[in-house]
Amino acid sequence: MQTFSELKKNLKKDFSQLKKIKVAVLGDTATQFLMQALRGAGYEKGFDLQIWEADFNQIERQVFDQGSELYEFKPEIIIIFQSAHKLLGKYNKLKPEAYSSLADTRMEQIGSITATLNEQLKAKIIYYNYTEINDSVFGNYASRLESSFLFQLRKLNYELMVFASGQTNFYICDISSIQNQSGKVNFFQSSVYINTEMVLSLAILPEVAGKTVDLIGAMSGVFKKCLIVDLDNTMWGGIIGDDGLENIQIGSLGIGKAFTEFQYWIKKLKNRGIIIAVCSKNTESIAREPFEKHPDMVLHMDDIAVFIANWDNKADNIRQIQKILNIGFDSMVFLDDNPFERNMVRENVPGVTVPELPEDPAEYLEYLYTLNLFETISFSNEDAERTKQYQVEAKRAVQQKSFTNEDDFLKSLNMVSLVEPFNKFNTPRVAQLSQRSNQFNLRTVRYTEADIESIGEAKDVYSFSFTLEDKFGDNGMICVIILRKEDDKTLFIDTWFMSCRVLKRGMENFVLNTIANFAKEKGFTFLKGEYIATPKNEMVKNHYFQLGFEPAGNFWLLNADSYINKKCFIKTK
Repeated sequence: MQTFSELKKNLKKDFSQLKKIKVAVLGDTATQFLMQALRGAGYEKGFDLQIWEADFNQIERQVFDQGSELYEFKPEIIIIFQSAHKLLGKYNKLKPEAYSSLADTRMEQIGSITATLNEQLKAKIIYYNYTEINDSVFGNYASRLESSFLFQLRKLNYELMVFASGQTNFYICDISSIQNQSGKVNFFQSSVYINTEMVLSLAILPEVAGKTVDLIGAMSGVFKKCLIVDLDNTMWGGIIGDDGLENIQIGSLGIGKAFTEFQYWIKKLKNRGIIIAVCSKNTESIAREPFEKHPDMVLHMDDIAVFIANWDNKADNIRQIQKILNIGFDSMVFLDDNPFERNMVRENVPGVTVPELPEDPAEYLEYLYTLNLFETISFSNEDAERTKQYQVEAKRAVQQKSFTNEDDFLKSLNMVSLVEPFNKFNTPRVAQLSQRSNQFNLRTVRYTEADIESIGEAKDVYSFSFTLEDKFGDNGMICVIILRKEDDKTLFIDTWFMSCRVLKRGMENFVLNTIANFAKEKGFTFLKGEYIATPKNEMVKNHYFQLGFEPAGNFWLLNADSYINKKCFIKTK
């Protein structure tokens, strides 16, 4: 973690090539140093955070006055910091009979602020939760007394989580957990607060800024999708090839407990949709034994999407994993106990995140917790099926090798697709796929669930979601199209993004056949496409050209009237 001084140095660097994001910061305490830390941390993540900072303690005025500087600025993201210290000040001034309503009153205010911002701006809200303050008026009894400040504070954080779970544009930045990890003495300095109204110490600002920028990154489609793990002395204690199955350290005794808890953490990541891969210098049959035979193993072979164990160098093996998964290296995290292997991967596979694991395995988890490697802004049932989907994809790859003719292979898959407009059932997945799709994304527009709901109800906007299923299994929703009426003759392809898992199956042709025939049925003559380049979507640079669109300035046109369906082996479900 960089220091505040190091983050400030980033402010003098060149931001011109970075992704620009307009961010407003509203706080009831001093936020000028937080603003600098956010901008410096943004640079580290590849963002030019163009920050407007409201005057001190002007949250309500900025939000409820539609002529305020906030609305003039038109931010994409609004950070709101209402501190526990200011909340304590409000509590102190209440009459005793009003103590028990503190949390409810604050939640009403938060609800009103959120509703107003949602109505007036299409901005995402990042709200800092409340750090712990125990005023020690009741000692331990405060935890069972509703009118105590500690009770109200903890109730407020709980109600805040409940509120966020029902909102589509409201995200909590959990600074309370930062205080828990770092200690209050590092998080808050009384003398600084009294003299400057700053409740965040300079030492803690990089962590708060880092966690905030992690959220902003996830909103922009930047997050980790895959965890690659070494085996010997990383997944378990000892060397399986030398010590044998019965002598590796795992289970509930001694240092084995550390490895068991580490595996539980990996299992939870797998269950939430992170792809788990193994990269080990080992004989494969021996490396598989613990997963298949050891009674204390938490992880098993069906938890692993890609398993590579051989004596090749790990940089080459990680490239092979990337090729199988078809995701970016910057979406990967590699964990290995060996400093030599870590450095080799860092130097030879740029983009992969390689944490510097502690020497003591007992410290692995506490260290990894602080890194917040797997930030996300969404979760769906399909996430939990992701490992199975990649395992099924490996089976498809094996079968494909038995065919000499690609058409014969595609026919053998018996592929079907369900095509539907946006609805209440697929809205969460559409929004999530828009956040996750980077490589096959023609214009890289991100959507929240609220955005998708609005699009589904909009006049002269036509939405399509596509699933793909074959004899090996169901890939779920894998493609989204949004068409907007530009004029009486033209439909503009506002959005076209697709999961890279289904490339080379003919899905592009199936989608184009679907929307071209739709345009013709609705009386439109042209489909108009646009490619907006990003650092990650170069693979679709020639997408419209390859599909037969004609260049038209910065756009591409296809005549739907004369369009002839392209060859495709996918049937409509």
